[in-house]
Amino acid sequence: MRVIQVMFDTLKRDYLTPYEMNDVYTPNFERLSKQTVRFDNFFAGSLPCMPARRDLHTGRYNFLHRGWGPIEPFDDSMPEILKENGIYTHLVTDHKHYWRDGGATYHPRYSSYELIRGQEGDNWKGRVDKTYEVEGLDNLDQEGKKRKTISISQDFVNREYMPEETDHMMYRTFDAGLEFLQENVAAENWFLQIESFDPHEPFFVPEKYLNMYGVTKDEFNGWLLYGHDDFSPEKSDLIKKYYKALVTMCDIYLGKILDFMDEHNMWKDTMLIVNTDHGLLLGEHQWWGKNIMPIYNEIALLPFFIWYPQLERQGEAVDQLAQTIDIPATILDFFNIELPKDMKGKPLKRVIESNEANHEAILFGYFGSNLNMSDGEYVYMRAPIAGREHLLREYTLSPTRINRRFSPNELKETKLAEPFEFTKGIKVLEIPSQDIMAKHYYRFGNKLFNYQTDPKQTNPLKDAIKEFEMITKMKQLMEENEAPASLYEYFGLNELNSIADVETEHEQLDKAKEVVCKGISFENHAVKEGYLTLYTALKDNDQREKLKSDFKQLNDDKQIQSKQLESWVKENVATDQQSLIFYRMDLSMRID
Repeated sequence: MRVIQVMFDTLKRDYLTPYEMNDVYTPNFERLSKQTVRFDNFFAGSLPCMPARRDLHTGRYNFLHRGWGPIEPFDDSMPEILKENGIYTHLVTDHKHYWRDGGATYHPRYSSYELIRGQEGDNWKGRVDKTYEVEGLDNLDQEGKKRKTISISQDFVNREYMPEETDHMMYRTFDAGLEFLQENVAAENWFLQIESFDPHEPFFVPEKYLNMYGVTKDEFNGWLLYGHDDFSPEKSDLIKKYYKALVTMCDIYLGKILDFMDEHNMWKDTMLIVNTDHGLLLGEHQWWGKNIMPIYNEIALLPFFIWYPQLERQGEAVDQLAQTIDIPATILDFFNIELPKDMKGKPLKRVIESNEANHEAILFGYFGSNLNMSDGEYVYMRAPIAGREHLLREYTLSPTRINRRFSPNELKETKLAEPFEFTKGIKVLEIPSQDIMAKHYYRFGNKLFNYQTDPKQTNPLKDAIKEFEMITKMKQLMEENEAPASLYEYFGLNELNSIADVETEHEQLDKAKEVVCKGISFENHAVKEGYLTLYTALKDNDQREKLKSDFKQLNDDKQIQSKQLESWVKENVATDQQSLIFYRMDLSMRID
């Protein structure tokens, strides 16, 4: 019995022809779909990269208890459990986060591993003087600009050492995976994880794939900076073509794995899983990227394919709800290994075998941002309550961020918390969170979509009955997953115990906006949202009152326009705070 897992990063399912007809050349994904079972309702759990990988190891959610970080001392790790039960496990990956502070304990869980260098500003090739001119960073604070400039500059250095396709990270990653297969094709009882960082940005693509979409390598540096949609139609089209070219390259290298399985008749006893950690917005909902906006289905609803050799079901699709936490459970079950009691994911065998449901509902999200739930038909996005950021706590024994340790300032109010069941009797650090991704998410509000009838999520619903049903399920799932008590208060869930409570919340939110906007008329809804964001961003009550007063006076002559908002900020807000406020206003004025 063997398992091959091919994992891509940031793979959008609507750019794959088995899911949606488009102009992206993906013949091997079509070939894969005919050989496997395709899941049409497969969601992410914790996002983004390393939080998703903790889900992939442990079969439980990371994002309810902490942000980005490594495998904890008390965690059950699927590859390590396999190793302890006599299954050889091997990882090949170019995902640079495995060898940074916030991911450094994942790859040692495997029997062996091969790390491919050079992706996304990986500190690979040394050059002292490597500062390049980097544009488009105006919306970042000074620390953010410095960090991004260093990363992009390092990336440009690394690219100089990869002039040919055979030097490219994807080539080297799949080549290492094929080397393992060639060496061990006759062996039994192994798990191989081939993990490609592509098609994650930066979109560094060999010229021949770009030429397939009518572009060349000198037209765009491949770095997508997350934000609202302010690109020209020409720039938007160019970025999408670079992404398409990289997806096509992923397709070609996936085909090499399929070829090897064909040539060596591996389908008879080898499971194949092809998956991703999350998607990406490329202009949908007027956003680019991930992390800083609501988690629409372009980010959360994922492509997933599985070949289960004993079941021999292929060329079919299932619509049952599933997600990333089910992958480790499925692999352990395939090898007849008992699942750890703390694992919440469930084997997909019965879903494939008999269309039996694994989940009535699932959660997904980033730590501290909107809390999201799907019941297989609806998605509900629950926003934090403004002013409750102080309630957010991280629970960990390994306090690290993406590429650094927690600072002394972040740790100064740390205390020991009582154990959770999944920490196996071990007390953990409780740290007041300063996670940047937890800031300002309240501005998006709560959203409810029926994504079966509204797959592009363009028509949010106002339905108190359905919303209360989703909130009730959400609280049940939070309890099952030992969500900290403070999280219920952070999301305002303790106050919602009936449909009437939800209706009252709707009324209060509408009334709060009316009070702040009373006596002021706006040119359109977007300007009103910009005004409300500005009001919220002002921490001084005197400034807030001045804002209302000034705009009531302006309103005597005409409706308020965006240019008046801009002028007011320039005249009344400290210069060093203006850039962030303008950015937040721009974002809010582009909310669906």
